[in-house]
Amino acid sequence: MRILLVSPAFHGYWRAIAGALQTLGHDVVTHRYDDAGRRQHLLTVLAHRVPSERVASAAAESMTDHALTALHEARPDAVLVVKGDALTARWWDALASSGTRTAAWLYDELERMSYDDATLGVVDTVFSYSKGDAAALAERGLPAVHLPDGFDSLAAYTPQPRGLVNFVGARYPERERLMRVLSARGIPVAAWGREWSRNPWDVLRTRKWKGAGIPAHGDLSRNDYYGVMAGSLATLNVHGNGHDGLSMRTFEAPGVGGLQLIDRPDVADHYDVGTETLVFTSDDELVDHVQRAQREPGWARSIREAGRRRTLAEHTLVHRMQEVVRRWA
Repeated sequence: MRILLVSPAFHGYWRAIAGALQTLGHDVVTHRYDDAGRRQHLLTVLAHRVPSERVASAAAESMTDHALTALHEARPDAVLVVKGDALTARWWDALASSGTRTAAWLYDELERMSYDDATLGVVDTVFSYSKGDAAALAERGLPAVHLPDGFDSLAAYTPQPRGLVNFVGARYPERERLMRVLSARGIPVAAWGREWSRNPWDVLRTRKWKGAGIPAHGDLSRNDYYGVMAGSLATLNVHGNGHDGLSMRTFEAPGVGGLQLIDRPDVADHYDVGTETLVFTSDDELVDHVQRAQREPGWARSIREAGRRRTLAEHTLVHRMQEVVRRWA
């Protein structure tokens, strides 16, 4: 099929999804709706940083204009919209009247997006990374199914050996607290991401005036943070409250052969806890896992290898896109 992928630019996942679809033999045209040229990029940045309905509306209308052009020019057999809640009703109306196969994949909870049932009802299938949201939508009569995040098995990376626990991502209070807990117990740690960084430009744009008190670095490309996770003693994966779905990191850390420390017991839906990934439910349990990994590298290595095997067998983005395409058959 000729598939139009309409996605945000977020961490280059559009490229990973397109690669997965191409691996399955499809012709893919990609459109990054929040990064379609300099003007669109500027409007998107302003909409995130300036609390103005006028700016937000201008950004949404501009995104929609570009997306409609992409739809007209691509003449696709199918359209996959990733997230997409920033697009206006004009986009969804055009999609409904296009006669093409359609799907939306939501990697955030509905409560943090501006969707209503009428809009989501336009597409053939709504895929959600949130099991709870998928069930709630299905109960309301919408064509919704649960589709977890996955690992980009096509990405190239080089392991970066580091005898520390890493965290890559946004700086939320619980994540910061746990990194400090580990550091206080004498365990080397480091965090990556603009909100952790002490680079003056990062501090200015994130307004995180006070440092976290641990070694911190700026943003990494996805290929580079795959390398950090692959080479570290362990990878901390903290979801915290308000997230029903499991993050991309849940599949990426074991996918690159990293030792994952995750705060979600329901990861057992996808991995065998204790042999393929590690769950912690308290500070002491987290510290115990890390200290055992330091003492028993063979034990840690066995979990890394088993987690990678399971990921490559079941949890890649190619697997996820197989499910999307199957619904279009």
